[in-house]
Amino acid sequence: MSNENELPHWDLTPYYPSLTSETFKAAYQQVLTQIGELTERFDRYQIGSTTDTVVTDETVRVYEELAQAFDTLELVNNLVSSYVYAHISTDTTNELAQGIASELRGQSVALQTLAVRWVAWLGSIDTETLKAKSGLASLYAYPLEQAKVGAQHQMSSPEEELAAQLSLSGTAAWGRLHSDMTSQLTVAVGDQKLPMAMVRVLSSDADAKVRRDAYDAELATWPTVALPLAAAMNGIKHETNVLATRRGWADPLDEAVWENGIDRATLSAMLDAANAAFPDFRRYMKAKANLLGYDGGLHWFDMFAPVGAESSKWSWSVAKDFVATHFDSFTPRLGEFARRAFTENWIDAEPRPGKEGGAFCMGMVPGESRILQNYNPSFDAVSTLAHELGHGYHNLCLEHRPPTIASTPMTLAETASIFCETIIKNAALDGAPADEQLSILEASLQGQCQVVVDISSRFLFEQSVLEQRKTRELSVDELCGIMAKAQDETYGDGLSDHRHNYMWAVKGHYYGATYYNYPYMFGLLFGLGLYACYQKTPDTFVAGYDDLLSSTGMGDAATLAERFGVDIRSRAFWDASFDVIRADIDRFVALAEAAN
Repeated sequence: MSNENELPHWDLTPYYPSLTSETFKAAYQQVLTQIGELTERFDRYQIGSTTDTVVTDETVRVYEELAQAFDTLELVNNLVSSYVYAHISTDTTNELAQGIASELRGQSVALQTLAVRWVAWLGSIDTETLKAKSGLASLYAYPLEQAKVGAQHQMSSPEEELAAQLSLSGTAAWGRLHSDMTSQLTVAVGDQKLPMAMVRVLSSDADAKVRRDAYDAELATWPTVALPLAAAMNGIKHETNVLATRRGWADPLDEAVWENGIDRATLSAMLDAANAAFPDFRRYMKAKANLLGYDGGLHWFDMFAPVGAESSKWSWSVAKDFVATHFDSFTPRLGEFARRAFTENWIDAEPRPGKEGGAFCMGMVPGESRILQNYNPSFDAVSTLAHELGHGYHNLCLEHRPPTIASTPMTLAETASIFCETIIKNAALDGAPADEQLSILEASLQGQCQVVVDISSRFLFEQSVLEQRKTRELSVDELCGIMAKAQDETYGDGLSDHRHNYMWAVKGHYYGATYYNYPYMFGLLFGLGLYACYQKTPDTFVAGYDDLLSSTGMGDAATLAERFGVDIRSRAFWDASFDVIRADIDRFVALAEAAN
C-alpha cells in the first residue's frame, strides 16, 4: 500500500506463494491423499448403517481414529479451498482458480459420501455408551446428537452418493452460474460501464441523481440476465424440494432450522416479534423520506441514502483507528485482534471489476481469517468492517477447538459480528452532535431494516417459491411478482410505489443453502440481547463471552443462550431485543423532526 488511505488487497502469501507454487500443489495433493486414506479406512471398518449397535473397546478405538482423521483432513482441506476461493472472489475471471475449484468440487463428492456413511454409522450405534467410554466422544456430544437426527433423514447410501455426484451439475453448478454471471455483469450508467457491485455501491451516494440513475440502470440491466438466473433458481429449488421429501423432512424449513441449531418454536417467536416491529421500521423509513425532502414512503433508490452530517469522511485510515480503539473498550484482546488484521493485511477492501459484491469473512487456519469488503467512505462501511472483524474474532475464539466442534450454525455465527457492530455504533453516538447522530443512527437502522424487514421479505419469497416449485417451473415475471408481493407485505407503506422486483436475482443467498436468510435476523436480535446483558453486568459478561463464542459448535442455540438466562423460545426475549431497536427509531424520528 502506498498510503494509509489506499484500500488494501488481502495478503495470501503466508499460506502459499501462488496457485502454481510447489507448496500449494503439495497441499492439494495432501487433500487427495487423505481423502483416499480415509476412504480406505471406512471400507476396512465397514462404516455405514449397521445392526451391530453394541459399543466395544474396538468401536471406541475406531470412532476416535476416524473422528481425528476427519479433523486432520478438514484443516488442510479448508485452507486449500479457502485459498482458492480467495482468488475467485476477488477475480471471478481467474480461469486457473476456477479450474482448481472445479476439481475440488469433484473431490467434495467423496467427502460428502464419507460424511453420509459416518452419520449413518453414528446413528446406528449406542452413542450414549460411546460417550461414556470415550473422552473424545463426550467432548463431541452435540455433533453426536445431531448425527442421531441426521441418520433418521438419510436416503440409502447409494442414493446419497448419487445425490452428491449430481449436485455438481445441479445446485453447485447453478450457484456458481449466479456468482460468476453477477460478478462479471456490467451496467451502463450514463456514459460509463461499471461492474454491478460498483453500481450497487452508488446506492449510498450523497447525490440523489446518482442514486436514482444507478437504480434505473440496475433495474434495466437485470432483465438481460434474468432468464438464466431464473433457470438457476428453478433448478436449485426443485432439487431442494425433492431431496427434502426423499429424506423424510415434512418441509425444507424443518431441515433448515435443524441444521441451524434451533426449532420451529424459536423461529415462530422471532418472526412474530418481527411482524409486530414492522410498523416501527416504517416510521423510520417515513422519517428518512421526510429528511430527504418528501412525504410518505421512502423511495427504494433512497434506501441507502446518507442523511445527517458526518464529521469525518470515514477514510480507510480513520475507520481502522476508530474500530481498533473502541474494540479496546470491550476487551484489549478484541482491539489487538483488529490491529493484527489491519497490519497483516487480512482485508480486501477495494471494489473492482470481477470482484464479488457484498462482504464476508472466511477462516483460513485456526484463529486466522480473510475478510472481503467493498469499502466506501461512510459510517455504514465502518459498521460493516466491524461486523466482519467480529466474525474473525469469533474464529479466533474457536482457535483451540478441533473442526468437529468449531463448526458453528448460522444462527450463532452472527453473534460476535452484531456485538462488534453495536460497540462501534454506541461509540460513534457518544458525544456526537445532533446531525452526526442522525447519520450514525441512520447507518445502524438502515442495516437493521435490511436484516429484519428485507430479510423477512426474502424469507417469504423463498417460502413461496419452494411451495410453488413443487408443481412447476416459475417464469421471470412470476419470480418478480412473488418478490414484489413479499416486499409489499414487509415494507408496506414504509416504501413509496418503487420496488426492486429483481432482488431475487441480486441476492446470492437464494442460490446456496436453503433459507440462508432468517439466521441473519436471529444473529442481529441475539447479539443485541447479549449486548443488553453486557450493559447490565459488564465484568461478569466479559468473563464468559469468549467462552460462549468458543462453544457455538457444542450445543444448540437454546442451550447456549441459557448461560445468560435467555429463553429464545419466548416471544418476550425477541420483543426485548426489538425494544432496543425501537429506542433508536424513536431517537432518529425525534432528531429528524427537529432537523426539519
